[in-house]
This record gives sequence, C-alpha cells and structure tokens, in this order.
Amino acid sequence: MDPLARLGRLAALGALVLAAGCASMNVNSYVERGYVLNRFHTYAWSPAPAAATGDPRLDSNPFFDQQLRAEVEVQMAKRGFERTAGMADLLVHYHVNMIQRIESKDLDEQYGSCDKGNCRADVFDSGTILIDLIEPHTEKVVWRGWAEGAMDGVVDNQAWMEAKINQAVTRIFERLPRPL
Repeated sequence: MDPLARLGRLAALGALVLAAGCASMNVNSYVERGYVLNRFHTYAWSPAPAAATGDPRLDSNPFFDQQLRAEVEVQMAKRGFERTAGMADLLVHYHVNMIQRIESKDLDEQYGSCDKGNCRADVFDSGTILIDLIEPHTEKVVWRGWAEGAMDGVVDNQAWMEAKINQAVTRIFERLPRPL
C-alpha cells in the first residue's frame, strides 16, 4: 500500500475514533424542592452496597467501582465538599445499569422501511450512571444527577472505561447547583 493510501486510512480511523468518543450522552439532574445545597459541606459514601449493574463483566470488575468513586470524589472536592469518616451532611450513593441494546434494522428491511443491503441489526452497550446525594437524617435524596448513552467498548477496554466514567461523572456534576 502506498504511503498516501496508508495516510488516508489512518485519517479515517482517527475520525472514527473521535466520532465514537463524541457519541451522545444525555445528562440531567434533579434538586429536591426547598433544599439549598450550599448549606451542606461534608459527605461520606453511603453504607448501602452498589446494586448489580446488569452486566456481569462490570460487576466483577473492581476497577470500575474504584474509578467511579475516585472521579466522584474529585468532583465533590472541586465543589467544596469535604469527605469525612464521621457524621456527614450528605451521603453519596450511585447506581449503574448497563445493557446490550439492539437496533433492529433487519426488521425494517422486511417491512420496506430501509434500503436493501443497508439494514443490519446493531448490538451495542448502553448505560446509565446515576449519582444520589442523600441527607442522612431524613434519608431523602436532595440531588440526583444521571448520564445515559452508548457505552460500547467500555467493558472490554480499561482506558476507554476510565475515560467514559470520568466524562460522565464530570458532566453529571456540572449540573450540581453549587459554585466551583
């Protein structure tokens, strides 16, 4: 293969990697009515264990939990919260759900809604990361933030998983109504 063709292939591969990295991620949050989050200063991790993610590949991956907790702690510190081992103003708890989704283009071909030869089913991982800040005295969720979207390849690639976790958690905490 000549060098110009090789360069073209590398450029196409780079564009594909960038496009995958920019896949859409929906991020949202909720603040309990009547709560002003600026009055909270300390946090601790909730003693409740994290629920199963729905994907045994993640449930058996200790690095997933470690990375998610580490990034939450970075974001909490950036917003002025201090982690404490004692009685905390807030408890942090997270939930993750990962499922394989199927986009059924093959069925569309049967019913004439897409071009022949261009109707293949796509199977991809889709996930949601949800982070709760809970007032321990009332056990009320005072803030909830979540991100959901395509997570294809995350489970099989440690560096990609860490990058997606960091991106999702950072974007979730951007919605926390508290000055940096």
